[in-house]
Amino acid sequence: MSAGWVAGAVRAKALVGRHPGGAGAREIAAGPTLGDGLRRLAATPYGRYARAAAGPAEAQRAVSATLLWHLRVLAGWLPRGGARLLVPLAAGFEIANVVSRLPAPEGRRADVPEPYRLGALETAWRNLAHAATPAQLRAVLAASPWGDPGGDTPWALVTGMRMAAARRTAVAVPAARRWAQGRAVLLTARELFVYGRTLPEPVRRDAVRLLGSRAPGAATYPEFRDRLPAAARWVLAEAEEPDALWRAEARWWRTLQTEGAALLREGRYGPRVVVGAVAVLSVDAWRVRAALESAARGGRPGEVLDALA
Repeated sequence: MSAGWVAGAVRAKALVGRHPGGAGAREIAAGPTLGDGLRRLAATPYGRYARAAAGPAEAQRAVSATLLWHLRVLAGWLPRGGARLLVPLAAGFEIANVVSRLPAPEGRRADVPEPYRLGALETAWRNLAHAATPAQLRAVLAASPWGDPGGDTPWALVTGMRMAAARRTAVAVPAARRWAQGRAVLLTARELFVYGRTLPEPVRRDAVRLLGSRAPGAATYPEFRDRLPAAARWVLAEAEEPDALWRAEARWWRTLQTEGAALLREGRYGPRVVVGAVAVLSVDAWRVRAALESAARGGRPGEVLDALA
């Protein structure tokens, strides 16, 4: 194993060791006010970015920005070309940047946050940032590794990017393929059986690549569950009906935590350790965001935070 991968793996483990984990998130969630939660957050690596947060949304975004910064730092420690491993794993930040450029629902003018600074982890953001219309966004995506989302409505753009992120992760990061399949299951199930929408053709093709040809064509949710390949059924084990998909989401995050931690414990330093660190760091940020919401609600942990514990 090269010195670059060893350095990256050591750095990855060090980053994970500094984060609050489940116990720290519980303390933040206990509140009983957002101010109390933020004071507890200040003692964690998230404190630097959250220092100026005035409300729960700003604090949660600061947590996400901290995660992105740590992924960028980690990418800088990897050997030449190693950052490519992290690009699909950080795709959610580029999706969030695109979402902020889309028209607000019902014509309402939304406050547009500062875009996440992606650095070496961007896919096509420098070009997407200059797109002035949804049609231009679609054209840029189609000419990039994201691929054509199949439409230029806000829904089509975002859905296409989310499924493409799962497809790209499964291809480029073998250690994360199971997680990518799980995301594809959740996205497909919500679109088909919660919102009752037909997947755009490029999204359907990506779903077929990840889940096989039978499940995306299912007419009912039970049929969808039955048609999933064995390797992807785990994510819906606790969601017998579409309205229980939030439990499946929590199961996905718990699996990410468990399997990411297992990769971190591997004896050999290399890409799998780095992928495990990204997984655990991502879960930690997601859990802390949920904890801040609980603190803002008077210290009452929500169902999602309870389900992840």
